[in-house]
Amino acid sequence: MARKNWDKTQWLIHMRDEISLADEQQIKADVAELLKNIPPQYLLGYEYFFDHRFKVTEATLIPRPETEELVDLCLKDNLNKPKKVVDIGTGTGAIAISLKAARPEWQVTAVDISAAALAVAKENAETIGVEIDFKLSDVLSAITEKQDIIISNPPYISQAEWHLMDESVRTYEPKTALFAENDGLAIYQKIAQESQALLQPEGMIFLEIGFQQGKAVKELFQKAFPEKCVEVRPDMMGNDRMVIVR
Repeated sequence: MARKNWDKTQWLIHMRDEISLADEQQIKADVAELLKNIPPQYLLGYEYFFDHRFKVTEATLIPRPETEELVDLCLKDNLNKPKKVVDIGTGTGAIAISLKAARPEWQVTAVDISAAALAVAKENAETIGVEIDFKLSDVLSAITEKQDIIISNPPYISQAEWHLMDESVRTYEPKTALFAENDGLAIYQKIAQESQALLQPEGMIFLEIGFQQGKAVKELFQKAFPEKCVEVRPDMMGNDRMVIVR
């Protein structure tokens, strides 16, 4: 259905049509690639996120539904006022672009340590039609102005969790977007340290976390921001998935 660019209605209309030789060959080729554990998103070259279609390549992490929950939470907590926002480790640009599309008055900056990922994110922003300021940056090193919102789905998987990962993820998705040192906490530690000088007094931080990291990440940010409330939120499956600093 995706190869034909059909929606569900078109699929129902054509489901009894005789398959063409070209389509049959495409199916065989796709099945062969899927059997090698290549993610279908890389075969198609895109994934949907927050009602937008994002180009994905092997330079970018594939956007996931859990991260949509993070974006939704950020939007619900920040309704009308203009904000300065930075998205750390933007990858495809899914978080930054979705926020900007929903809140056009926000000034959104997206940073990533990967030039290849930034190139994909820029293309996605142009396709979707939003203006984002993209910067090559190791965490917040390229940011100089104070921000109202800092948001990130950073690398958070520890090497000890390698065996828990799906083979398609281990083999094909970019390791720099997945794994972090210090039991997966290294990037959170950098964000906690660097954001102290860059977050507005009334600013907020939204983070995606691994399901076993709630307590550790909460402690990191409570120490960095003792005057703020730091809260761990579950995802729809009931797993710890987000930390909010407000």
